[in-house]
Amino acid sequence: MNASIIIPVRNGSATIADCLRALLKQDFDARYEIIVVDDGSTDDTASIVKRFKGVKLIRQKPSGPAIARNTGAKNAKHEIVVFTDADCIPEKDWLKEMLKPFANPKVAAVQGAYRTRQRSLIARFVQTEIEYRYNKMLRSKAIDWIGSYSAAYRKRIFLREHGFNEKFPKASGEDPELSYRLQKKGYKLVFNPKAIVYHRHPESLIHYLRKKFQHAYWRILLYRMHKEKAVSDSYTPQALKAQIGMLGLAILFAILSPFNNLFAFASLFALFLMLLFMLPFTFFALKRDFLIGLITPAVLFLRDASFLFGLALGFISLYIRSNQAQ
Repeated sequence: MNASIIIPVRNGSATIADCLRALLKQDFDARYEIIVVDDGSTDDTASIVKRFKGVKLIRQKPSGPAIARNTGAKNAKHEIVVFTDADCIPEKDWLKEMLKPFANPKVAAVQGAYRTRQRSLIARFVQTEIEYRYNKMLRSKAIDWIGSYSAAYRKRIFLREHGFNEKFPKASGEDPELSYRLQKKGYKLVFNPKAIVYHRHPESLIHYLRKKFQHAYWRILLYRMHKEKAVSDSYTPQALKAQIGMLGLAILFAILSPFNNLFAFASLFALFLMLLFMLPFTFFALKRDFLIGLITPAVLFLRDASFLFGLALGFISLYIRSNQAQ
């Protein structure tokens, strides 16, 4: 079974070379091609890619990662299209592991896994958070979430279902949206935790919170398209949704507290419940990385606040755009 590896990139000169070196050294017996789609870079990304013999470079005006990935898939010549990102370094057996599940003809798409070699506190927290979600996926009978950092699809299915939704201009929301569509149509999606790419996670708290805000902002559009997934999916812990809900109630009750003291008690009780919903992940983090476990409640509170405000702004923005379109 042959594969086409597609990497969307914009201004990735600092990381693209390491990614391509790892891809060119894959332990893979069948044929594979590497396609880099330069999404309007203004640095020397394109010139770096051109140094790698056999790597196909496609250049386009700035259009977003969803369009870039779709462009790559349309130009792919093999039956499996595999995606990763320019800031990822795949393990030597990554491609082999990504294609193993396709031995089952019922499998339409495969999710691989993130790891990191970073030792900063925030990067370690991010990795712990991701692995907590992976545990949820491993317990699920079926998955409905595939992240494009390590993703593979049968090309005929990918193209027939129109690929990534191009309404998402940023790298946020377009990959689960495709997963939701495929799952609803009865396609089988699987998770292979042995298909590993190493990634540089955010190392500063501000960078991490900014990413969470952006994800939440675009989650509103995602949930508008797939309302039932706001309730449950195979990747998002229910405790996370409960935390955000309790924080929202705490803020609402705090605003109302000048009118009645009972609202102040209700606000404190909502915060208490929020802390209770943090406990499962906190215990998981303590067992895996004690220091990360110690900072977990504080980071979770800031994460939930960033996510809540992102949801609020995303809702307001979508509401305004919808009214303007009418």
